[in-house]
Amino acid sequence: MKRLLTVFAVGGVSLAAAVFLPNASAEPQKHGAASESRDCRTLSVRAPSGTAVENVTAVGHPAGTVDVPPVTPLPEDHIPDVPAFCDLTVTLTHPGQGDHAKVRVWLPLEGWNGRLQTVGGSAYAAGDYGSAMAVAVKNGYAAATTDAGVSTYIDTGWALDGAGQVNAALLENFAARSEHEAAVVAKEVIRGFYSTRASYAYFNGCSTGGRQGYMEAQRYPDDYDGILANAPAVSWEKFEVATLWPQVVMNQEGTYPSACEFGAFTKAAVTACDPLDGARDGLIEDPRDCGFDPRTLIGTKVVCNGTELTITAADASVVRKIWDGPRTDSGEELWSGTPIGADLSALAGVGPDANGEIKGWPFPVPAAWVATWVQKQPSLDISTITYSRFAELFQQSVAEYNKVIGTDDPDLSAFRKSGGKLLTWHGEADQYIPTQGTVRYREQVERTMGGTDKVDEFYRLFLAPGTAHCGLNKGDGTTDDLAALTAWVEQGKAPRTLPATLVNDAGQTVTRDLCGYPLVSRYKGTGDPADAASFRCAPASLD
Repeated sequence: MKRLLTVFAVGGVSLAAAVFLPNASAEPQKHGAASESRDCRTLSVRAPSGTAVENVTAVGHPAGTVDVPPVTPLPEDHIPDVPAFCDLTVTLTHPGQGDHAKVRVWLPLEGWNGRLQTVGGSAYAAGDYGSAMAVAVKNGYAAATTDAGVSTYIDTGWALDGAGQVNAALLENFAARSEHEAAVVAKEVIRGFYSTRASYAYFNGCSTGGRQGYMEAQRYPDDYDGILANAPAVSWEKFEVATLWPQVVMNQEGTYPSACEFGAFTKAAVTACDPLDGARDGLIEDPRDCGFDPRTLIGTKVVCNGTELTITAADASVVRKIWDGPRTDSGEELWSGTPIGADLSALAGVGPDANGEIKGWPFPVPAAWVATWVQKQPSLDISTITYSRFAELFQQSVAEYNKVIGTDDPDLSAFRKSGGKLLTWHGEADQYIPTQGTVRYREQVERTMGGTDKVDEFYRLFLAPGTAHCGLNKGDGTTDDLAALTAWVEQGKAPRTLPATLVNDAGQTVTRDLCGYPLVSRYKGTGDPADAASFRCAPASLD
């Protein structure tokens, strides 16, 4: 079950929903002799190609609650009713590169369902710190993850070496190779521990984890039978710069709307565009169809923390530019903007400086990417970036990092040939990773691989109206995505829709069968708008 983690404020900017736990559901299945009780023991592990094994340890955990210590910015966590398991940790290094990457594999001592589930990371963390793995084990899986030899969610101290240059080995680990090596190690550990191979191997991640899943499909197509890769951070070298755009806009325009004022624009846009799918249900089905003009709010009064404020033309201009997305000085589009309906204050955070003056507070993930990897100056003052300089940084990031961490190669022919299945959902109100980036990638795959129907044979995308970043984890709704993926892989039941619960702008829960892209949901004309049965899937052009 996915769980939205506790809010952590970084300079006034919330990391809520930016850090998440992957889903670890799907019905457990017994696996013959593998369900027998076993003892935790250290195994001999062969090093994956290009690596050396530095250390192997094994620690047994009795059945009960798994206590996960706090990892900045997350508090401690406690997962109850986890069966006994063996925690086996393999430390790898790439000789001569000075890295030390840990692969952890948690092996149920009884009741293993015959499957491997590897869980991905979030922000700048490559893997899980225990919560998602515990839930996976609770559901019968052998679980795996890797730290790639890097650090925690917002700690980027590993990015540069002593000479101030990008640590290429660790970036390569984080970008791709450690995830592959984790798959190799996990499969070997399972075979050695249970004396049989895993019947099926799955990868499960969102955000950074979603990007890792796409990288597996692109570069290592034989690693997994099924990949669940949600709100994927593909086109990393583009969107990480692009999501700094709201800060650049506010700084360049000298206008810093409060979260309350941003909220007024979002609420007005949802109200105006909600009926476009045929029903007022508190959700924008397709933000691309929403033509709401923020200038209509100029002069509107809003009360923020007891103070009455008036929406200005400057406020409306900032919102328009953020929704429109980053452009060059000549007007050329660089990337998609924050989706209409998403929380604008997530990337356009503001707060008082030391003198009490309101300034922009950048979200730490894109700020770190631009300052540390692109500029190689971790202390860079983001507020000094002009529109022209922003466009230069965008192009520099693409030139330096696309081949390393872009993760947007549309040729998935090897993954298709391997028989793999890729399932993705992405929230239409994603405040951290613009949804259109995922749509753009899917469309590139269709152009490369023969169109919608052929791509649907192995890769399906579902868009979730009104849903925030990694939000289908009981934060902004829920869906049993892993069960849908296992049914597709193991029974050949390709998901035509993805049944979900969503939360609308009034905080009400509604049910909706998410439509496989490029179809969208349309109201049938009768029935309860809160009931999925009142909607049908139709081409986007059909009103």
